[in-house]
Amino acid sequence: MEQYKINHLRELESEAVYIMREVASQFDNMSLLFSGGKDSIVMVHLAEKAFYPAKIPFTLVHIDTGHNFDETIVFRDKLVERLGSKLVVGSVQKSIDEGKVSEETGYYASRNIAQTTTLLSALEENNFDVALGGGRRDEEKARAKERFFSHRDEFGQWDPKNQRPELWNIYNGKKNKGEHFRVFPLSNWTEMDVWQYIFMENIDIPSLYYTHERDVFLRDGVYIAVAPFMKLKPIEKVERLKVRCRTIGDITNTGLTLSTANNLEDIIKEIAATRVTERGDRADDKRSESAMEDRKKEGYF
Repeated sequence: MEQYKINHLRELESEAVYIMREVASQFDNMSLLFSGGKDSIVMVHLAEKAFYPAKIPFTLVHIDTGHNFDETIVFRDKLVERLGSKLVVGSVQKSIDEGKVSEETGYYASRNIAQTTTLLSALEENNFDVALGGGRRDEEKARAKERFFSHRDEFGQWDPKNQRPELWNIYNGKKNKGEHFRVFPLSNWTEMDVWQYIFMENIDIPSLYYTHERDVFLRDGVYIAVAPFMKLKPIEKVERLKVRCRTIGDITNTGLTLSTANNLEDIIKEIAATRVTERGDRADDKRSESAMEDRKKEGYF
């Protein structure tokens, strides 16, 4: 890897480590939102660097939709065991069973919206005053509006018009009782930065990111993984193709990419050549022009 790329990645690493240490200095009960995707995995890696040789001071929080890829859960559990960290799992199924949210029906049914209620319940029940997330500004236009330290009111809501200034790397974590913060140390990273950092640091990632054979079907121009809870239209046919995940989420929302990338070098080349954004195949972002921003205002990641 060229020296200028290494220098660039080290600068991003230094910024993220600085922000994590700022969080540790300002908050008491800290959590790190862990999806099992590449961004949250990089976040854990950075946290290990930031606080070595001590254990990371964050409780990992995973919001389990019940519709996850099996590989994600296996990877999560192995990572938690290696870290020796505490894991809090918020169950969307439990929220449905308790009547807090309703199960969607139909071909486009998703539990994505239900994650917000489950996340807010997990944060409140465990009295977390801050939750670190792996969101990046290049992912989606609503995320580009959010600053490193994102204040949330007592209802977990975000007001994009009332964000605090962040001049000279000074971050204001003051809050009232019942409020909390979301913090995004990877805000200035791009998808390419994340992949090049994973390559440089030789970070372990789920096998889903590499090309593998899987039963899929084509819906609205996007390949989706077949699962028992997926309802196919009569015109949709199951095919077994070589695909990989570019971003990992709920199976119902995660578009799969036709690919032959079997290693990190090939993935980086593939990302460099693509003209489709990382979340371009995420069904949950296509529900409306303001889908992500509306969810973030309500308390989403």
